[in-house]
Amino acid sequence: MTDRRTALITGATGGLGAAVAARLGELGHRVVLAGRDADAAAAIAKDLAERTGATTDWIGLDVTDPASVDAARDAVGAVDILVNSAGVLVDPGQNAKTIPMELVEQSLTVNTIGTWRVSQAFLPGMLERRWGRIVNISSGTASFTHGLFGGAPAYSLSKVALNALTVMLAESTKDSGVLVNAVNPGRVRTRMQPTAQRSPEEAAEGIVWAATLPDDGPTGSFLRGDHEIMGW
Repeated sequence: MTDRRTALITGATGGLGAAVAARLGELGHRVVLAGRDADAAAAIAKDLAERTGATTDWIGLDVTDPASVDAARDAVGAVDILVNSAGVLVDPGQNAKTIPMELVEQSLTVNTIGTWRVSQAFLPGMLERRWGRIVNISSGTASFTHGLFGGAPAYSLSKVALNALTVMLAESTKDSGVLVNAVNPGRVRTRMQPTAQRSPEEAAEGIVWAATLPDDGPTGSFLRGDHEIMGW
């Protein structure tokens, strides 16, 4: 590997975030695992370093708390790769007619605004260095092309908004050396979907691909886990 980068992964105490961190570490990047549970992030970082020899750090980070995000930015320093993996699914089985608005607010606060807040915190450094990769973990439930999923309306809405954010950030950073994309990892076996068939390690491959794109790679795109561009 010729370019060793620093990668920050939010939601890294979950299965998918931890798998992404592990794969980036195996590729030789310094990885910083971030999560609301700092002790869990520290334990995963230690295990990853022992298993792979990767350079790992950890930090407590609550994407809903501006002070927490600012403190993480100041503590971590320069970040080249940002993987926004923190997310919640709080409304399975709900429908748009009757869902409590507090569930909608919670979903948007974490899945959309939290991603926006963290991206704003680390984008200035990427722009200054004229290199960066931002990967937002989206979902097939948010695709108008394939049909929005109404069985978790707040989650789907938050991911639609996340996709829109991806496009706007990509447009605002065009020709800057920063690439911003959303990835649909598919149905992954995590706390959100414990019965899903796809393992976090399998899903991590597509996310890491987006996080390490060459300079002429796509930006403002909705990418599938198999490296293909899918319709919004």
